[in-house]
Amino acid sequence: MKQEQIDKLRGVPVPEQALFIAGGRRPAIRGGSREVVSPLDGAALTRLAEGEAADVDIAVSAARAAFDKGGWSKASPGERKKVMHRIADLIEGNALEIAVLGVRDNGTEISMALKAEPGSAANTFRYYAELADKIYGEIAPTPDSVLGLVHHEPVGVVGVIVPWNFPLMIGAWKIAPALAAGNSVVVKPAEVASLSLLRLAELCSEAGLPDGVLNVVTGQGSVVGEAIGLHPDIDVLAFTGSGGVGRRLLEYSARSNLKRVYLELGGKSPNIVFADAPDLDQAAKTAAYGIFRNSGQVCVAGSRLLVERSIHKEFSEKVSAIAGTIKVGDPLDLTTEAGAIASEDQLKKNLEHVARAQAQGAELRAGGNRILQATGGYFMSPTVFDGVTLEMTLFREEVFGPVLAITPFEDEADAIRIANSTAYGLASGVWTANLSRAHRMVRAIRAGVVHVNTYGGSDITVPLGGVGQSGNGHDKSPHALDKYLNLKTAWVQL
Repeated sequence: MKQEQIDKLRGVPVPEQALFIAGGRRPAIRGGSREVVSPLDGAALTRLAEGEAADVDIAVSAARAAFDKGGWSKASPGERKKVMHRIADLIEGNALEIAVLGVRDNGTEISMALKAEPGSAANTFRYYAELADKIYGEIAPTPDSVLGLVHHEPVGVVGVIVPWNFPLMIGAWKIAPALAAGNSVVVKPAEVASLSLLRLAELCSEAGLPDGVLNVVTGQGSVVGEAIGLHPDIDVLAFTGSGGVGRRLLEYSARSNLKRVYLELGGKSPNIVFADAPDLDQAAKTAAYGIFRNSGQVCVAGSRLLVERSIHKEFSEKVSAIAGTIKVGDPLDLTTEAGAIASEDQLKKNLEHVARAQAQGAELRAGGNRILQATGGYFMSPTVFDGVTLEMTLFREEVFGPVLAITPFEDEADAIRIANSTAYGLASGVWTANLSRAHRMVRAIRAGVVHVNTYGGSDITVPLGGVGQSGNGHDKSPHALDKYLNLKTAWVQL
């Protein structure tokens, strides 16, 4: 990839964006729209249709009609597989355009966006395309006089609500398995990052996905998201986002049709470094990039760094020094290592966390301020706090920004105690050369993912999900298909 190719796309006008329903674009039913502001420069990028509950009704009706018609739901798995491979081909063929569009929308550095957005999405569609014809039924171990069959059937209409940090990647994690299973889908992207998913819907239609099988309704979460959560004709809802919204979606399910709700929520993930880590320099670098890539806007970010007391001072200095060298800047520059904060509101929240941590006695070792204000964009320096105690807000609450909290520990038991002293349980990391200790830590840490001598980078073959207040949903791997399938028993007297 050459910088010149990216620069040609950075200023391309983005037309006003309509909803995508029943195979084509259409304005919101009341004609409302909202301005989209780019975090790169704080300037208007385009306008986005402001959907309402009536638009959700139309999209769900289109999805249900497509499901009942059977062009997708009753297609052979092999036919669905071919279309999903064509979708992957089109994503790859338009990867640069999609990546640049997404970066202008949410500020992720382009070097990461190319891999994490179109690159990941294409791979995800291929992965579930190959699983589409491998969803087998079962024969129960019954007496000879009875035949017991277990069928796997699509649930019907799936609602998907996606956050703003990696909309295409996370969207694909939910959309692709739902489609592979034969469902229709209604997607609500984040208000500040909708453009890539709208483009995906167009590509899916171009690839041959029948009209109405994939619909995208943009708008405010409090309006469109609520309408999806309450809709009586949505069978399953898959969500990635904040715990507060997740709780409301569970309430909406209870108030409506008891739709199944799968939640992948936040995290305050511990990254634990023992003195016997095989390479402390590598551990320090990985720890820094594990929180500062995409300016900390990653659900599995290693935002709590737990360091064994004997190496605490040395290791903290290493990480703080690395934080000061990370290149924050123009997200469309291939040399940029950390891009923009996705919105001005999120930047304000990040800085409030910094001020609170200082007031509570944490030691600011690096960063802590807004930078590059002359660009008009929303940029923040990689920030490191040391001496963070369990009582401090920074230890307990997710920032979702480039803010690292360092806490020393005494021994293995103390590390486990500190690591598990949180309501969250999404991801974690352990650095040690002791194989037995690594296995003990994997079992002891309450988290859906435990990295050992690395942090991040797990691929589509393994599930991502958490425990506790990190939610109950699992994306990726064959296990993701379970969310979008119903079990039906056939009990046949012979």
